[in-house]
Amino acid sequence: MRLLVLGGTTFVGRWVVTAAVERGWHVTTFTRGLAGWAHPGAEAVTGDRLRPADLAPLAEARWDAVVDTWAGAPRVVRDSARALAGCAGRYVYVSSRAVYAPPTPVGLTEDWPTVEASAEAGDTDYAPNKRGGEIAVEEAFGDRAVLARAGLILGPYEDQGRLPHWLLRAARGGEILAPGPAGQPFRFVDVRDLAAWLLDAAEGGVRGPVNLVNPEGHTTTRDLLESAVAVTGGLAEPVWVEPEAIEAAGIDRWAALPGWIPPGPEQAGLIWTGVGRALATGLRCRPVVETVADTWAWLSGSGEIPEIPPGLDPAEERAVIDAWRRSARGTR
Repeated sequence: MRLLVLGGTTFVGRWVVTAAVERGWHVTTFTRGLAGWAHPGAEAVTGDRLRPADLAPLAEARWDAVVDTWAGAPRVVRDSARALAGCAGRYVYVSSRAVYAPPTPVGLTEDWPTVEASAEAGDTDYAPNKRGGEIAVEEAFGDRAVLARAGLILGPYEDQGRLPHWLLRAARGGEILAPGPAGQPFRFVDVRDLAAWLLDAAEGGVRGPVNLVNPEGHTTTRDLLESAVAVTGGLAEPVWVEPEAIEAAGIDRWAALPGWIPPGPEQAGLIWTGVGRALATGLRCRPVVETVADTWAWLSGSGEIPEIPPGLDPAEERAVIDAWRRSARGTR
C-alpha cells in the first residue's frame, strides 16, 4: 500500500503513520515541517496545503489511499481532494459526530441529518467545518470516500488535553468533582484503535460515513475516572455530583469537565450512538484501563505536557462539592 497522510506528525496522524509503517506500507507525509516529529520510516514531503500549488507535485504520484485529519476551513479539504482525485484510490477523512444536526436521538446512526455546511466555506465552527470537509471529499471521490465520524479521541500524545486533564487532576489528589451519572456511557475511541480502523478502511470495503466510538457497555464515566485515580496512585476520591447541580453552578463543562456530556434530549445521540456499522467493518476497542494507563505513562514519562483546559479553580470545585452535599442531605 502506498499511503499519503496529509499531516501525520501530531496525535491521530502520528498514530496512523506509525501503524502504517508497522504494516510495511510505503508512507508519505505532507506537512509544513513545524511539528518537530517525523517517523523515520516515512517519507516526509514539506509543503503548505493552504497553497494549492504545493499540492501539485502530490498529484504526479500514485496513491492507494489518502488519510486527512483537517478540521479547519472546508475549502482546504476541497482543494486537496480535487488535486488527488485522479491519482488516489480512496480518501479517508477523519470527521466527527459533531456533524449531526441536534437534537440527536438515542441510537444515532449515520443516516441522521447533518448540519448545514459547504465545501466552499472558509473557517467557521467545528461542526460545519467537518461537514464541509465531508462534502468536499464526497464531491471529489464519490463512493471512494470514507468519512470516519469519530467520537472523543483519547490516548497517548493527545493534543486536546481531555484525558490529560483528568489524569493530572487525579494525580493532585483530594476530592474530585465527578460529573454524574456515574454509570452513564462514556463514548470515546482510543487513537490507536481508530488508526487501525482507518488503515483497514484505506484497503477497501468501506465507503461513506461510519460512527467510530466504543460500543455501549464498553465504558462508563465511573470506569474512566476510577481508572485515572488508580493509575495515578489512588490519592484522589471522585465525588459524584448530579448534572443539574453542575449546570446550576454555571460551570463551563468544555473547559472544566472535558469529555463529559450532560444527559438530556439535545445530545442523547452522542451518549447512545449506534456503532453497528463500525463493528461490522472491523472496529475493535481496547479496555479503558489500557487507554488510561498508556496515556499516563506517556504524560508522566515524556515531559510533553500538552495544553489542557484550565479546569475548575480548587476553591470553586470545593464550593460545588460542599453545596451538593448540603443539597443531598436536605432531600433525604
